[in-house]
Amino acid sequence: MKGWLYVLASLILLLPKASSAQTDEIQVYDASIAKPGIFNLTWHNNYTLSGRKVPDFPGGIVPDHAINGVTEWAYGVTDWFEAGLYAPLYTISSSGNLKFAGTKLRALFVSPDADNRTFFYGINFEFSYNATSWDAKRFTSEIRPIFGWHLGRFDIIVNPILDNSYEGLSRLDFAPATRIAYRVDDKFALALEEYDDFGPLRRFFSASDQSHQLFVVADYDAGEITIEPGIGFGLTRASDNLVLKLILSHDLN
Repeated sequence: MKGWLYVLASLILLLPKASSAQTDEIQVYDASIAKPGIFNLTWHNNYTLSGRKVPDFPGGIVPDHAINGVTEWAYGVTDWFEAGLYAPLYTISSSGNLKFAGTKLRALFVSPDADNRTFFYGINFEFSYNATSWDAKRFTSEIRPIFGWHLGRFDIIVNPILDNSYEGLSRLDFAPATRIAYRVDDKFALALEEYDDFGPLRRFFSASDQSHQLFVVADYDAGEITIEPGIGFGLTRASDNLVLKLILSHDLN
């Protein structure tokens, strides 16, 4: 299994480069969805080159040198609604052990034809069943509002995410994601993305205990497949120091 770890890490490194908890999906949502009647497959992988050496909870995954990933199956129901399933969600530890990490259902509602709007918006709901090594809570969910602007060649997108462990409104965790992108042409873009975890709404973590990561990302539309590699740098002691991500997406019909 160590071979798979090296293969995935090498694949990320070979592509052009332009929160404190484990995550399978490092992505800012831009309100674009599959066209009605179209199935889409997106494969997420991220590899922590340098990260925390202890798990977030007893029996959890050690982030350092771990690969996390998931295949995301999506179906365009209407021009404003996309349904999704994340399965299988998996992790490969530094020792090469492969573990099933859970599964998720997703419902994404957006303003139609978001790619061609100056201002676009949406909201995404995810409902997760977690393995005990992935999350201390067996059932969790995510509420992800989406706000964005296409301003000429520049895109500005904000996802003020709330993570829900069903412990009450004040315990919702505020973990926003932000993206500023420059579209070089119709097929290629460069972007800066920031992923933060401030902690529960009732009382944010201290600054040093918050997770803040800055990613440099490239997006390339190769026709039948889109490719999004990136490299992220931790900005606080609670963040993993260096993380690679790779997202591949393809319409199946």
